[in-house]
Amino acid sequence: MGTPPDISFVTVNYNGLEHTRALLNSLKVIEGLFTFEVIVVDNGSSENQAEILALEYPNHIVIRSDINLGFAGGNNIGIRRSSARYIMLINNDTIIPDGSLKELISFMDSNPQAGGVSPRIQFMNPPGSVQFAGYTQLTRITLRNSIIGYSETDKGQFMTVTETPYLHGAAMLVKREAIEKAGLMCEDYFLYYEELDWSMRLTESGYKLWYVPQALVIHKESMSTGNDTPLKRYYMTRNRLLFAKRNRKGTVRILSYIYQTAVACPKDILIALLRRRVDLAKAICTGVNDFKKM
Repeated sequence: MGTPPDISFVTVNYNGLEHTRALLNSLKVIEGLFTFEVIVVDNGSSENQAEILALEYPNHIVIRSDINLGFAGGNNIGIRRSSARYIMLINNDTIIPDGSLKELISFMDSNPQAGGVSPRIQFMNPPGSVQFAGYTQLTRITLRNSIIGYSETDKGQFMTVTETPYLHGAAMLVKREAIEKAGLMCEDYFLYYEELDWSMRLTESGYKLWYVPQALVIHKESMSTGNDTPLKRYYMTRNRLLFAKRNRKGTVRILSYIYQTAVACPKDILIALLRRRVDLAKAICTGVNDFKKM
């Protein structure tokens, strides 16, 4: 066997052919800077977009899953197929603007205790606005935290390498050795919270996680886009409870359950009803009930 590549890029496509094409085309800016392979998982798209992508990008690995396995399930397929020293999970609606991703490799090579890193992430719209410059720690019971720098104009104020408790799901590079110790992402989440849970597994395995701002990724998700949907409310509600189950113990876990079901969810339901969003209120109730059935 030859020398493994530096990075295996893993991206999941779900009815997002144009976004995925744009991401794959943007990877041309890093050619020659380091070695890499690209793995695209077509995650149950309504048409077989894997066939299209395999024809257009014959040098990449394209895998078709007939069933939508969610964020974790789709990425896990790609991770299993990967061969590089580092695996970079990257959303298909992101763009690589320059060659700065090489800084992630340099940092990881120089820091053996680092299990994973996320780059600085900017929104595409409005241009130059920060989406991610690290996370704060989730509170023990309410499970709330903040994204550092979110929505601020990037003026270079977040250019210091810092440890972060969690990696960002839109772009995160993880050491293969760390994945072998921590395991793959939990597929029970399907959507939302899985990267936070995985970050917990990585740190429990003895690794540190970092924000490395010298590397930049652009995310097409708009800061101003309304994305308060029943789907999001359902999974955010259910998965916050699931996160508590998997990552809190004893009295803290019980108190977290009580807070979510007796305080946070009723409040969110009331606000949704006042906004005449019965669909959101139903999604919250269904999320709680489905967690109880899990």
